[in-house]
Amino acid sequence: MQMTETEMMLKGYGLTTAELYYRMPDYTHVLNTFIWQDYDLAPDHPKLFEFIGFWQEEIDGPLHSVRFAHRKMISPGEWQNSVGEFRVH
Repeated sequence: MQMTETEMMLKGYGLTTAELYYRMPDYTHVLNTFIWQDYDLAPDHPKLFEFIGFWQEEIDGPLHSVRFAHRKMISPGEWQNSVGEFRVH
């Protein structure tokens, strides 16, 4: 069973966005980009490196470079369950 996004964020996952620069075999002088985004764990980024490994093994376009950013959406200390009722007359 897969975790929900909220469960992932509470376990320390953050949103990782990577911009991959690559060249097509037929047009080596043209630099292309591909955007990849998923929830991942910093600082090791296992999902990102798994995707890069997949790219290098299965995709014909060799990677030129990769830029990425990671943003932790919430942390366990910031989340707080509140139960209440507001009446508006």
